[in-house]
Amino acid sequence: MKPPAEVLAKTYLKNLYAAAFSVCRNVQDAEDVVQDTLVAYMTCNRDFQSEEHLRAWLLRMAINKAKNKRRSLFRTVPLEEYVETLSFETEEASEVFGAVMNLPKSYRIVIHLYYYEDYSVKEIAGILKLRPEAVKTRLSRGRAVLRTQLKEVWEDDES
Repeated sequence: MKPPAEVLAKTYLKNLYAAAFSVCRNVQDAEDVVQDTLVAYMTCNRDFQSEEHLRAWLLRMAINKAKNKRRSLFRTVPLEEYVETLSFETEEASEVFGAVMNLPKSYRIVIHLYYYEDYSVKEIAGILKLRPEAVKTRLSRGRAVLRTQLKEVWEDDES
C-alpha cells in the first residue's frame, strides 16, 4: 500500500506539522520538516502494511528530520514570536500550549503523540524505539512538570 503523495499530504499534513513543531518549536523549520518528510516518502521504495504502519512511519520520519533540523546551526523564528500569532479558545489553552512547548524534548514528544495524535503507549514505544516502560515514565514525568508549572501560573493569577 502506497497512496499518492497528494492524498497523503491532505490526510497527514496537520499531524506531521504538529509533530515537527513539537520538536523544532518554530514555524519555518516545522514546514521544512514536513516538506522533507513528504519528499522522503515519494522517494522511498517500500510498501506499507497498513494505514497505521504508514502513519507511524511518517511521524517517525518527521520527528527524526525535526531532530536533525534542531541540531543544525541555522534557526529561524523563536517560539515566543510564534505563540503570539496563534489564537486559542481560552487563556488556559494558551497557557497549556506554552507549558507543553517548554517541556524538555523527551517529555514534549511523548505528550504530543499521546494526547494530540492519540497513540497508545505501545505505539509510541514503537515509533520512538523505546520500551513501553520508558514511555510511561516520560509521560508521568512530563505530566508532573506540567502540573507544577501550570499550578504556579494559575495560583499567581488568583493572587
